[in-house]
Amino acid sequence: MSFADLGLIPELLQAVTDAGYTEPTPIQRQAIPIVIAGKDVMGGAQTGTGKTAGFTLPLLHRIARHANSSTSPARHQTRALILAPTRELAMQVFESVKTY
Repeated sequence: MSFADLGLIPELLQAVTDAGYTEPTPIQRQAIPIVIAGKDVMGGAQTGTGKTAGFTLPLLHRIARHANSSTSPARHQTRALILAPTRELAMQVFESVKTY
């Protein structure tokens, strides 16, 4: 299975290719379609298995579908809030979102 099989938008497919990802991990294969569908997911996997991409990629996919082309900051409402238990994990998630 490829990232394209998961239904991600072309911009995200290019971003994962640029990041060096070749195929989704098991947690990503399971979580991405569910999050794209707008459903809640509670998943667990070991460190380094792609959990962050497993929720940020479909989150960005959903946000991009409703993107606002306005350049005014007032026209860009908050679309997502990601909570992390530590500053280090919050920075990891931030860097991941910037990558995609």
